[in-house]
Formats: sequence, C-alpha cells, structure tokens
Amino acid sequence: MCFEIIPAIDIREGKCVQLVQGVPGSEIVCLDDPVEAAVDWYNKGARIFHLIDLDGAIEGERKNAPIIQNIVDKFKTEDVVIQVGGGIRSEEDAAQLLNIGVDRVILSTAALENPGLIKGLAKRFGSKSVMVALDSKKGKISVEGWTKESEFTAVDMGIKFENLGAGSILFTNIDTEGLMQGTETKPIEELVESVTIPVIASGGVTSIDDLLTIKNVGASGVVVGSALYKNKFKLADAIDAVKGKNCK
Repeated sequence: MCFEIIPAIDIREGKCVQLVQGVPGSEIVCLDDPVEAAVDWYNKGARIFHLIDLDGAIEGERKNAPIIQNIVDKFKTEDVVIQVGGGIRSEEDAAQLLNIGVDRVILSTAALENPGLIKGLAKRFGSKSVMVALDSKKGKISVEGWTKESEFTAVDMGIKFENLGAGSILFTNIDTEGLMQGTETKPIEELVESVTIPVIASGGVTSIDDLLTIKNVGASGVVVGSALYKNKFKLADAIDAVKGKNCK
C-alpha cells in the first residue's frame, strides 16, 4: 500500500487559507484561488486533495460549495481522489457531495451527534466513501470546528465508527496543528493499533522526517498544509522519500 501525502486546501470566504490550531481569525491566506491551489498541487504530484470548507465547519453553512464543485469538475477526467469535509451535518449534505463526484466525505460533529449517519452512508454509498474526522485536543475529541470539547478519546470513537461502517479515519492532533513544531506520533500509533481501517494523520508536520516517522507508526497517509505552503519541503521530494516498493 502506498503512503499518501495529501495537500490540504482549506477554504475560508472563498480563499485558500491556513488556521493556527483551528482558531477562527488566525487565517493566513495561502492563495486567493483554491482551484489554482489544487491545479498546482496536481502538477507537483498530488493525487489526493483534502478540501475543507472552514465556513461550513465553523458556521454550519457550506457557502464554499461552488468552489468545491469547480475543483471536482476540473479533475473529473483525472485519476485523483477528492475528500471533502466541513459543515456536513446530514445524510443529504453528504449525498449531495458524493453525487457531484466527491470520492469521500469527512464527518466529524455530525458523526458524534448521530452515529447512525455513518451506518446509513456506508450502506448507501459504500464504506470507502465515508471518512470520520477525529480531532483531538489534550486527548479528547473536539467538535463544531474545534470550538467544543467532548468526553471521548480518539481510540474510543475510532473503534465505534469502524464498527458502524466508516472506511477510514482522519486523525488531527490540534495541539500541534499549524504550529510548525513537529508532530506527536504516540496518539497516531495508539489509534492505528486499535482499528483495522486506514488512518490518515494530520497536524504539526514540518519536515520529511516527520512524514517518515508517521509512516513508520502505521498511518496510511498524512495531510500536510502549512509545511507545503511555507516551502519547508517540496511535495515531489516528499513523495519520493516515502514511496514504497509497490508504489508507482
């Protein structure tokens, strides 16, 4: 299995941005045009895009839907995977995205509030179409755009959602997200060892060594934002560094 390096394209008010630890108001604009960002990452070797509608995640209104549609349309004939999260609150929200060509929907708050949503979507669209986001802060899962803390741990919820039919997990360590100070691998390793479905990691990646460390604890891939946008390393170099013998 190939370890995937996935550029983050976080969209806020129509622009590609990065947040520091998910705090609204900490946005740093990466590019004015998220579609341009996707094209650039594709040209540099990316074959999975991680799109987050931050307005949807924070305010509950997916007002960046037209931009997501444009990115899907742009790559409709290419061999890419597009995963989308942010503001998906119902089966109808998820179905709308999957029906326009999104490959995976990422559910966080809605999954915690209504676990049956995962089961319903997995049955309707298949497990591979359903990714659950487990965003951890000080060991507990955060929801509603990282503005509220729950009582659950990532391991607890990872096991539960796998049993309900989720096909993959996106694990974000908010404690390291956006700080450019490296990543913590222990929480990733604990989650990987607790489930059988793929775990994609996110948060704190600063170097290619971080990528290799995350790969070595068993994650299936990593979402990278700030490190790529701030040119800490080149995407092509990172892909070469983590490429396994069975990868193209």
